[in-house]
Amino acid sequence: MARQRGQGKSSSTTTKKKNAGPPAPFKKPPEVLQPFLETLDEKCVYITHIDSHPRDFKQKIFFVPTLMNIALTAALLYRIWYIGPYYLRIFVSVLGYPNETTMVVDEMEWNEIIPEVAVRAFNFMLDFLLFVFVWSWPFDFVIGGEHGSPIMWRWHVGFRDREVVVRRSRKWVEAAGDFVNDEGARSLFMSRIGMATSPMLINEKTGYLLMTADWDLDWAAMVDANDMVDEKMAAIEAFKLVVLLFHEEYGWLCVDTKTGENGEEDERRRQVFAFRDALAAVGKEALFYRWIEIVQFETSRPGGFTPDKQEKAAQEIRDLFSKEGINFDEFWKESVGQEGLATP
Repeated sequence: MARQRGQGKSSSTTTKKKNAGPPAPFKKPPEVLQPFLETLDEKCVYITHIDSHPRDFKQKIFFVPTLMNIALTAALLYRIWYIGPYYLRIFVSVLGYPNETTMVVDEMEWNEIIPEVAVRAFNFMLDFLLFVFVWSWPFDFVIGGEHGSPIMWRWHVGFRDREVVVRRSRKWVEAAGDFVNDEGARSLFMSRIGMATSPMLINEKTGYLLMTADWDLDWAAMVDANDMVDEKMAAIEAFKLVVLLFHEEYGWLCVDTKTGENGEEDERRRQVFAFRDALAAVGKEALFYRWIEIVQFETSRPGGFTPDKQEKAAQEIRDLFSKEGINFDEFWKESVGQEGLATP
């Protein structure tokens, strides 16, 4: 990947604590992500995850802003076509060539002057607001800037059943302090990260809907990440829920979001949501709820969820899926990314 955005630090700065690793929950990112890190802005925090929502769903979500921006562009172009000649006549009048827009105040009554001035002031203000605040919307959607644009992203990546989503922190990070060494700043940082990486949020919303006051989508970084996957530079699993930040003493770091029981619970919840979405994509969402019912019934019976009951439930689930033409174990591995029967 040729694109470079990160401003590299001198080796003496980034290797100050070469032998002493960063404090928990920070750690060095996987080496396979190094080409990706070289494209990132060191002043920002990044979150990557894998969006496993069905391709059709992503297309429908993206169609809405596309249609809105097409309509907005058409309205703005119509406004230019409509009002352009009017402004041109006013400009020609200012240059000293009288026309129908020329106002000879000495020959006009107040009841003629006031309405004309009000109309011109309204037009000037309206077009000023359109130019400053509205025109940038379709421009950013199509052309964008340093971090790319939604159209550029979809043009290069297309719509996939599994794709890498990259979020970039907004301005809050500039005044947040030292996340690594300052305990107070670290606590606030981890709180923001916890909300942004909530399994409920990630599994309920496709990537395009994850823009908030704290996080923006980095379109160019998403193109880079998916290109790395396409070029076999990294497996897509390398981008599964990774939090990246740069520190003066340690260089690039990632955050261990899977510590303790909470991490295990979040991972289990992520698997369940991914499995549900995969079944919904093939029109078999009803099987998901039958799976839930079977496991919950067995776990609620007296004596607990013993190994014998687990085996019985697993076989019943496999038979249920087999009747619908689905191999449960293979489908689970494809949708979740690992083997093994999880219980919801």
